[in-house]
Amino acid sequence: MKLTVEDADRVDKALAKFFPEAGRRQLAQLFDDGCVRVAGKLAKKGDRVVIGDVIELSREPVSGEALRPAPDPEVPIIVLLERSDIVVVNKPAGIPSQPLRAGELGTIANGIVHRYPECVAIGSAASGGSDERDGGLAHRLDIGTSGVLVAARTVEAHRALRDAFGAGLVHKDYLALVQARPVSRECDAPLAQRGKRVIVDQTDGLAAYTAFTVEKATETHALVRCVAQSGRMHQVRAHLAHVGSPIVGDELYGGAPLASFEGFFLHAAKIVLPDQTTIEAPLPERFVRALHQLSLSGL
Repeated sequence: MKLTVEDADRVDKALAKFFPEAGRRQLAQLFDDGCVRVAGKLAKKGDRVVIGDVIELSREPVSGEALRPAPDPEVPIIVLLERSDIVVVNKPAGIPSQPLRAGELGTIANGIVHRYPECVAIGSAASGGSDERDGGLAHRLDIGTSGVLVAARTVEAHRALRDAFGAGLVHKDYLALVQARPVSRECDAPLAQRGKRVIVDQTDGLAAYTAFTVEKATETHALVRCVAQSGRMHQVRAHLAHVGSPIVGDELYGGAPLASFEGFFLHAAKIVLPDQTTIEAPLPERFVRALHQLSLSGL
């Protein structure tokens, strides 16, 4: 598909004018997947375009109900808490939180709407149709991150939860297996997305704050508890790397892989909701084995 630019702007904003219902995250994924070209060259979100430039798309974004997650009975759903207004699950590492494309299966959102059909359109109804993909999810975890994930079962609960997460009113505890002790007990470096990574950007970055507590350490590795007061993309991963303690296996942020293990070691261990409901997820077995291998077990 070819589109001719009518106003000078950033290429991502120009694309949004052609697909106003597609949603920011879906358009961003087009850039991350290398689906956008300008003048025959791969484009990044922040590139500039001028009147008459031609944007080429190898995949057209979709919108509306086509984005809603389809029920998938094959997705493992481990329920930590079930109420009439919310359901909280224990997400395994390696499974996406929600689909990025129409018809995609194998995500936690797909599993949730199979088990709780009322969740399929909750995000859309709560946001006025701007987010069809979440299956009721009030927040997200990276594919490689395991642990507590909260979904709403009513429109009212979804709005309240999203507002609470956005305002920093939800307490979020993570456990991370890292290389070396952090050189600081906290990090407030502002973060900005650049393609698939997040970087510290003192000029254009968004405010972010993470506190660190070392639970146990050896000369080479540490188990660190991280409290994230904001909810930026890859926040804990980027902040730990910034303070000299990249997560083991997180090669995107400089973490070395651990022999005989795939992926990185970040676990959303606990969430406390504004009503003081506390939900905890036990460490996955692979995380426990990694701690044992690095002489950090016995906590």
